[in-house]
Amino acid sequence: MITSPPRSGTDRRRTEASPYVDLTRDEWSALRERTPLPLTADEVERLRGLGDVIDLDEVRDVYLPLSRLLNLYVGATSNLRGTLNTFLGDAGNGHGAQTGTPFVIGVAGSVAVGKSTVARLLQALLARWPEHPRVELVTTDGFLYPMKELRERGLTSRKGFPESYDRRALTRFVADIKAGKDEVTAPVYSHLIYDIVPGELLTVRRPDILIVEGLNVLQPALPGKDGKTRVGLADYFDFSVYVDARPEDIERWYLNRFARLRETAFQNPFSYFRKYTQVSEEEAMDYARTMWRTINRPNLLENVAPTRGRATLVLRKGPDHKVQRLSLRKL
Repeated sequence: MITSPPRSGTDRRRTEASPYVDLTRDEWSALRERTPLPLTADEVERLRGLGDVIDLDEVRDVYLPLSRLLNLYVGATSNLRGTLNTFLGDAGNGHGAQTGTPFVIGVAGSVAVGKSTVARLLQALLARWPEHPRVELVTTDGFLYPMKELRERGLTSRKGFPESYDRRALTRFVADIKAGKDEVTAPVYSHLIYDIVPGELLTVRRPDILIVEGLNVLQPALPGKDGKTRVGLADYFDFSVYVDARPEDIERWYLNRFARLRETAFQNPFSYFRKYTQVSEEEAMDYARTMWRTINRPNLLENVAPTRGRATLVLRKGPDHKVQRLSLRKL
């Protein structure tokens, strides 16, 4: 967990320095002011991921204030852009007439922590604000190497680790959107077949806001072969969210989700994981525990959790999947 000032009193808050403002759920909830809740219970249910505990109270207390904060950030960025255009225009060289580029939000966190639900909720809430109705969501899964290439590279047991992604293509994709290109495409990943869908592309056309969700979106760029530092994906983010929880809680959520998928999506004849519906429950869950122990937990501890301190906002979940505390980076 991110180290934050102890909350034993007002004086302690004033004397201990921290790069974050640490807030309880109640303190955060009060920041929504009179922002109306634009989603119904049915809409929240459709956005909820398998195993996530999200209801209207959670949306109202946690995600509605966040949508208000992000709306303020988008507005402030637009004002700053106008100031920059005025400055550039002072030279009379035509550079002051630049149009706006999409506001980019990164959402990071472990497998099974609920980051996909957070990203979908933000997309739905932000699109209801009249200032930015066009909100696109892209997951980094589409930039995983295809299974054939992972096998050739000897990376099948490292799927989800940073080296299993085409990081250059992912960074270029977001850079092109941030640069204001009219149309940018990305590969499509299918959780059903556990692979990239051949020939299928997702097209993004100049959104007001782009949300990029994935395990490793906050990782800094690796040095190139020449030793020089490169531009990383997170360098293009205007705001970022890290969804945090204790590893033991995430493990329990992961195993519970696997058990539920075994009874639902894995039953599909085309599912890559269908074989785990045809063995005993004990065998299937042994496999899930092995996956957690050898792949997902090491990836969380080695690669994902260390990026938490790079986030603008950290959402800290308790054992019940509900957000309990939040840490907002100071400006």
